[in-house]
Amino acid sequence: MGRESRRMHRRDVAGMIDVIDTMTGQSMGHLGNLSVGGMLLIASVPLTEDALYQCRFVLPDSDEGSIEVGAHVLWFDDASAPGQSWAGVRFLGLDPDTTRRLRIWCQPKQ
Repeated sequence: MGRESRRMHRRDVAGMIDVIDTMTGQSMGHLGNLSVGGMLLIASVPLTEDALYQCRFVLPDSDEGSIEVGAHVLWFDDASAPGQSWAGVRFLGLDPDTTRRLRIWCQPKQ
């Protein structure tokens, strides 16, 4: 395989971790992978490219509670499952504690 070209390490997310739109309280979909700077969202609702959202999710295997982030949808594409799409999301305005929690969770496992 080729060399990883992303600036930040991404960690795949096992299982179905819901991502909630905090403005509506509805599920937007679930996490595909996660980095300190963003996520791959497997969306189950229509999203708008270049739009801003406020999202909440719980880190798998963490007992520190939920993470709330500002989210900028950079791109999206249809997934193979009907009604789903892939969305590349960049996080905005992370506070230091959230950044720390994401950095620890996303570290490569040894």
